[in-house]
Amino acid sequence: MKHYFNPASRAVTTHWMLTELNVEHEQVLIDFQPDGTASDDLRAVNPMGKIPVLTDDGVVVTETAAICAYLADRFPEKGFAPPANSQQRGHYYRCLFFPGTTLEPMFTTKLLGLTDYPASSVGWGDYDRCLSTVESLVPADEWLLGKQFSAADVVLGGALDSAIQYGWIDSPSSRLTGYIGRIRGREAYRKSHGI
Repeated sequence: MKHYFNPASRAVTTHWMLTELNVEHEQVLIDFQPDGTASDDLRAVNPMGKIPVLTDDGVVVTETAAICAYLADRFPEKGFAPPANSQQRGHYYRCLFFPGTTLEPMFTTKLLGLTDYPASSVGWGDYDRCLSTVESLVPADEWLLGKQFSAADVVLGGALDSAIQYGWIDSPSSRLTGYIGRIRGREAYRKSHGI
């Protein structure tokens, strides 16, 4: 198993997931090119030229949430995903995919200063809708699935942690900062983010 990685990228989240799982893998450090192009080696595994990328015995997985979901299912004995037939699976998927499909596009439009668009027509809506959803998803205590820490906490927690660090969320609530505090208190988080 190879993990294509740079600590100044979204690959820090997949690195954290691998650290949580404590699975053996080769970490392939990708240096960003000054002109923004990707190396031929990286493009050979991901034509997008982006990281993170995970390769596992001929399987290539890209996209942060997809890698974390793949790893959770690849190592079910680690308990990072509810059983496939569990009622919790729907909430797990929602929390797992909300950051990439909704939060990141919304933060991008906010950072670019784009405000003149029909919020009801785009998948990410607008800032207020996204933050209301975050407040409804983030638990007052414990984790997204209750006592079970999961890949969804890695993905959503990682996205929210970055958003707070970079100031993308105006005045985060005590509920949100409490959740991020629990995230940052995890041993694997500290190991993977201490680079």
